[in-house]
Amino acid sequence: MAIEAFAPAKINLTLHVTGQRDDGYHLLDSLVVFAGVGDTIRVASSDALSLEIGGPEAGGLSAEPDNLVLRAARLLAPGRGAAITLTKRLPVASGIGGGSADAAATLHALSQLWELSAPTAEQALTLGADVPVCLSTSPARMRGIGERLGPVPTLPKMDIVLVNPRVAVSTPVVFRSLTAKNNPPMEADLPRWRDLPSFISWLGGQRNDLAESAIAQQPVIADVLNALRDTGALFVGMSGSGATCFGLFPRDETSVRAMSALATEHRDWWVARGPRL
Repeated sequence: MAIEAFAPAKINLTLHVTGQRDDGYHLLDSLVVFAGVGDTIRVASSDALSLEIGGPEAGGLSAEPDNLVLRAARLLAPGRGAAITLTKRLPVASGIGGGSADAAATLHALSQLWELSAPTAEQALTLGADVPVCLSTSPARMRGIGERLGPVPTLPKMDIVLVNPRVAVSTPVVFRSLTAKNNPPMEADLPRWRDLPSFISWLGGQRNDLAESAIAQQPVIADVLNALRDTGALFVGMSGSGATCFGLFPRDETSVRAMSALATEHRDWWVARGPRL
């Protein structure tokens, strides 16, 4: 028996850095959504635990013991075997939670294969700050270091175009470069958005507090944001600590045209699109 699970891209539509704990971890307040583009995890019964990695973005990964997929399997049931295949379509270390999404999908798939309960958010947090939110793949408000998850008002339908200029951004350097680490959070109660224009209007007043530091490290991120604006995106921003940026579009052909234009004009960039899940 084989079981497949989808690992969608995680998008930080907002990312407010609101403090730093004594242990060095930063506190966040983020509106997280997922896009219908991502990796695939396939698991099958086996006596030994193994991982095979393929797909167009497999080049940046190896099946070492510290791979998040294997760590997730060992967290769920130490000593149990499974043949795991990861089809990698999301760029590695790109600010859209690819590794965390892979780990979460592995937990879902192996829970079914092994007939076990899925781990709690607290257990998943030991794999990484983004893994708990990736377990749900539903829009969420993520606070603390990633362990405090809450629902958000119903979001309007939209398409998301993702662009990565294929440059590396050092997340630790981005956080160390912050000039302020005690910024205001989002409002306590998020509004109930009537439609996509009202949501876009609200989003225009929010922030990604890591964007300035990431752009200072990799100025091409600013070029990506401008290129997305030029396609007519309703809103553009950077996800996580970069370098992947996003553009929000209505659910129509404009996102298809935008993706096509970006892929044609910037053949060395990674470009993808999908609906907001």
